[in-house]
Amino acid sequence: MKILLIQPPKAPATIGGEDVFIYEPLALEYLAAAVAADHDVRILDLRFPEKLREVLEQYRPDLVGITAYTVHVNVAKQLFEEIKTWNPEVLTVVGGHHATVMPRDFVSRSIDLVVVGEGVAPFREIVERLEKREGFERIPGVADGRGNEPPIVDDLDAVPFPDRRLTARYRRHYYSEWMKPLASIRTSKGCPYRCSFCAQWKLAGGRYLRRKPEKVVEELGTIDEEYVFFADDESLVDAVRMQALAERIREAGIKKRYFLYGRSDTIARHPELVELWRSIGLERVFVGFEFFRDEDLAYIRKGSTSSDNEKAARVLADLGIEVYASFIVRPEFKKEDFAAFGPYCRKLKLRYATFAVLTPLPGTDLYEEVQDRLITRNYDLVDFIHTLLPTALPLEEFYEELYRLYTRTIPFHKQLSLLRKLPLKEIPSMLAKSRRVLKRLRTAYLDYQR
Repeated sequence: MKILLIQPPKAPATIGGEDVFIYEPLALEYLAAAVAADHDVRILDLRFPEKLREVLEQYRPDLVGITAYTVHVNVAKQLFEEIKTWNPEVLTVVGGHHATVMPRDFVSRSIDLVVVGEGVAPFREIVERLEKREGFERIPGVADGRGNEPPIVDDLDAVPFPDRRLTARYRRHYYSEWMKPLASIRTSKGCPYRCSFCAQWKLAGGRYLRRKPEKVVEELGTIDEEYVFFADDESLVDAVRMQALAERIREAGIKKRYFLYGRSDTIARHPELVELWRSIGLERVFVGFEFFRDEDLAYIRKGSTSSDNEKAARVLADLGIEVYASFIVRPEFKKEDFAAFGPYCRKLKLRYATFAVLTPLPGTDLYEEVQDRLITRNYDLVDFIHTLLPTALPLEEFYEELYRLYTRTIPFHKQLSLLRKLPLKEIPSMLAKSRRVLKRLRTAYLDYQR
């Protein structure tokens, strides 16, 4: 049987996405690994120039699956409509984050099945039943309209390694800034914290699920790329486990350059752990500093403080580890709030910073609290740049202030030192991309008028 798995592109109105970074489609590689031994499986990454209709005509799949975050909902539904127009008999299956938290958004004549939660087991069952021409009733993990909870996979090591062979033609293009080509690996799922703007802890049933270090090392041994991104919801929070993993990586003689997530309070409490990871190749840490005021951190139930942020920045700077600093801007911010943000970031001596607008994602506690105040329900705009909530400033002023944060917060000489990490021939392209994204950000207020 022929199975086509699709990674959708961003919508034209969406800011960021593949204009800024492209990570490998791990979710699809996991699904492929579950069925590739017995079936002909292909992965189509539409973030690159590919034409769906041509692939459909040439490959003629029996089943098409698409994974989608919230920002991909409209695009995914359009793709399914194109697929069913081409051949109404093709079985269409959707899964991913948004399908799990809001399966009703995929109730459509073009979508046959909606998978919620971890997709490997239900997808394997769907494929087996399709091959036997059986029905799809009562498959755990397939939404049936009765509010069924997605099953929780307790043992992440029971899931096969992702089938990375199926993304071979794309792999040299997966990247994040200078880290290219960049592979991804999942070593854990969930988080012990309860941030109101995040749904990941809910999707893991409130637990922090971990893979065994020896299995992670085994999978790392199959990855060809020099750069590796840990696609975990939170990588460093279990210090004992991460120490054991680092030691096993060293013992195995694996030489990679790593990029992972780390909470500021974890880094502040465990500088020795970060130093250990630096010694085996940790080069960059994504830190959700979020806010510069403790009252804002408390509002989102972050569980960390501005003091933790400052300590973490010092620890990483002292170790020579690059900080991918992520901050949040509240729609309620006024000019004085924006004015205070820049000096705080410069105080942390950052070379790179992003500023996301606080976004109530479906499935989060924040969404439940504020959904009646949303100014748009267009999923194309759920990109952490477009505000979904009313702003204290007029929209045009709000985006002008956000633009200034991006362009004036990091001193030019620090930006230049980061650019030097790129191959010389790629710098013009990167600068051009940045200019395009910043121009779109500055005029994002116009998207609400269309």
